[in-house]
Amino acid sequence: MRALTWQGTRKVSVESVPDPRLEEPDDIVVKVTSTGICGSDLHLYNLMGPYLEPGDVLGHEAMGTVEEVGPEVTTLHHGDRVVVPFNISCGRCFMCDQGLHSQCETTQVKEYGKGAALFGYTKLYGQVPGGQAQYLRVPFGDTLPVKVPQGPPDERFVYLSDVLPTAWQAVEYASVPPGGSLTVLGLGPIGQMAARIALHRGARLVVGVDLVPARLERAASFGVHAMDLRQYGAGLAEAVRDLTDGRGTDSVIDAVGMEAHGAPLASAAQRITTLLPDALARPLMERAGIDRMEALHTAIDVVRRGGTVSVSGVYGGAADPMPLLTMFDKQIQLRMGQANVRAWVPDILPLLGGDSDPLGVQGFATHTMPLEDAPKAYAMFQQKEDGMIKTLLTP
Repeated sequence: MRALTWQGTRKVSVESVPDPRLEEPDDIVVKVTSTGICGSDLHLYNLMGPYLEPGDVLGHEAMGTVEEVGPEVTTLHHGDRVVVPFNISCGRCFMCDQGLHSQCETTQVKEYGKGAALFGYTKLYGQVPGGQAQYLRVPFGDTLPVKVPQGPPDERFVYLSDVLPTAWQAVEYASVPPGGSLTVLGLGPIGQMAARIALHRGARLVVGVDLVPARLERAASFGVHAMDLRQYGAGLAEAVRDLTDGRGTDSVIDAVGMEAHGAPLASAAQRITTLLPDALARPLMERAGIDRMEALHTAIDVVRRGGTVSVSGVYGGAADPMPLLTMFDKQIQLRMGQANVRAWVPDILPLLGGDSDPLGVQGFATHTMPLEDAPKAYAMFQQKEDGMIKTLLTP
């Protein structure tokens, strides 16, 4: 089959690789019909080389049709249409029973002290072949894939793999009070969808912050109060307070993560780390790695006293400085973590298949490209070219 493979820092290529096969009696094999490029894929593209090997198959936002089923799978059959959650959870362990599917005890990567394995996402999370490919082996066939109806286009459902549950959890963790206010930092795919979900769930004011015009325009068209970081700069927090009686918003979502703008020293340190041999880079990242913390520090500044900061952007540093004095003084609540995809499916799925489209999922992708063009798509996404916000690949 053809699949997108990692070959080095900022180097990916589509190669012919062995077809996946059933390895356990409850496995299925999915013929992928749509697969997304995620902002966290850029972390692999840019920074996480020490935990990747040339030839690793990337991607964790896939859907398609069931091609094969293992002998113990009873709920799916050939031709069924499914979305594949990005975290690999058994659905039966203690953590899954708590709704913490991203901490699944069956697939935890204990070698590195990490939570549930992920599709297409480094040795730290199991080095499981990903979904930017023609076919994908999916374990736990009866409990992991989400069966969706035939008929509507893929774009109605594909974001259930990651974007929708990640954004939904970000809003849930933000604890926006009824009729309350929220700032979303970063208007990439997760930030855009989190803003829409917050408005759908009754937020009175949603402020969206970015510095890419196309992202700001898209958010504004959906009713978000868009603020251009290039215009406000260091005065952003004060400008948000001006909108909220001098307090700041009730909640803030950091949808940016480790590669924020405005942190030149941390950015340089990250780049240097990617140039080191893996044997040196890994312990450095695990013990002394730092992120670009501009977005998270801004979130702490923007949120009102007694408010909540929800972190959906991925961080990977082991020695990140945090303003604990300010956090304690402002009485801030902080919640974060990988999305527990399966936990949010019952809330989200009813919004996707009917005549209405309250979250605007159909048309959410700004670009649809063939899988063979994936290297070009990664480069465009990295450079934010051609107004690219969300791309779907068609194998």
